[in-house]
Amino acid sequence: MNKTDRFCSAVKRVAFGVTLFMAAGCAFFPKPPAKPAASLVRLAVEEYPDFSDDLFLDNLSYGIGKSLEYLNRVPAERTFRFGEDTYSALHLIRSLETLQAFVETRPEPAAVNRFIADRYRVYRSSGGPDSGQVLFTGYYEPHLQGSMTPDARYRYPVHAMPGDLMVIDLSLFSQDLKGKRIVGRLQGNTLVPYPDRQAIEADTGFAQKAPPLAWVDDRIDLFFLQIQGSGRIYLANGSFIRVHYHGSNGQPYRSIGRLLIDQGKIPAEEMSMQRLKAYLQAHPAEVDAVLNHNPSYVFFKTEASGPIGAIGVDLTPGRSVAVDRRVFPMAAPAFLQTQIPVVDGSGRIDRWMDFSAFALNQDTGGAIRGPGRVDIFWGNGPYAEIAAGHMQHKGTFFLLVLVPERP
Repeated sequence: MNKTDRFCSAVKRVAFGVTLFMAAGCAFFPKPPAKPAASLVRLAVEEYPDFSDDLFLDNLSYGIGKSLEYLNRVPAERTFRFGEDTYSALHLIRSLETLQAFVETRPEPAAVNRFIADRYRVYRSSGGPDSGQVLFTGYYEPHLQGSMTPDARYRYPVHAMPGDLMVIDLSLFSQDLKGKRIVGRLQGNTLVPYPDRQAIEADTGFAQKAPPLAWVDDRIDLFFLQIQGSGRIYLANGSFIRVHYHGSNGQPYRSIGRLLIDQGKIPAEEMSMQRLKAYLQAHPAEVDAVLNHNPSYVFFKTEASGPIGAIGVDLTPGRSVAVDRRVFPMAAPAFLQTQIPVVDGSGRIDRWMDFSAFALNQDTGGAIRGPGRVDIFWGNGPYAEIAAGHMQHKGTFFLLVLVPERP
């Protein structure tokens, strides 16, 4: 039996299992719970926030243009859900184009508020179930040192997608499974889950299945590259390659920060990416156990530009955000209120200041789930790394869409 036949056989078994599971009836499907509260709530005009933009509207028009790039590729009739309401892609395009044209006039803050109140509907995220607020974190484009060939220094491979990895869309078997998929590989005639992080790193022949794009000199930096999803690998000749998320092994993401907090090794109030790195560097004997706590493993591809978000466009520092696409409409204009760090001349955080800005839903992330999580992209460089590593602040998140014209 060739590979295609084995794949078809495996898919048939998946379909049979899904059918058998659904046929079992009420034993597997108890009475549905009460309808949850809406994730996005439309506000009355008097409830609108103050639309003050602390980035002075710089680069906002550029970021809007990137959302428009995406929307101009999708069918005009595709719908996007804002809480209980839906709007077509064409209407979302008009919403963005109208905002972009206005922003390019460089309006005063008072004019911005009048414009939004007159022209736009505003929706507020319901936030987390306990606080009703959104937890804002940050991410950035890290820079790593690497080589196109392995040697004694550059020992850690940045893998491309494995040739034996399969992604199966379960909605092909049942509409009840819309949005569900499984990741695995064939083992004989059986589709099995793809190996976890520990098994991948222990497999001496894994490079045959997933050719490395490059090798880097720091295993911990490689782990955080997988968390960030994209980065630059600088080579000895001064050039660099961009690597970008291509897929994962389908295993669940588990936070190593939470692990070390629960073990009492890092106080919760001190947790940051920088604190995590420092702990791992100071405790090399624990690195295997800590990193393998997260079974998820990310594979990359090279890109000429980027970083590139989940909707296939270049991200804009300070404007692009990663959200849960099951809750928030992608490409939509947004507005956020939270706190960001103020950094002194020595690169230390001096204080945290209130921050508000327009944003755009252009990315997703493995740890970004539900209406209570938003991740801000900060670009690259020292400030981006500090903001991405330390941000864990509550705030509010809003979405905007043009008021539909009356027929």
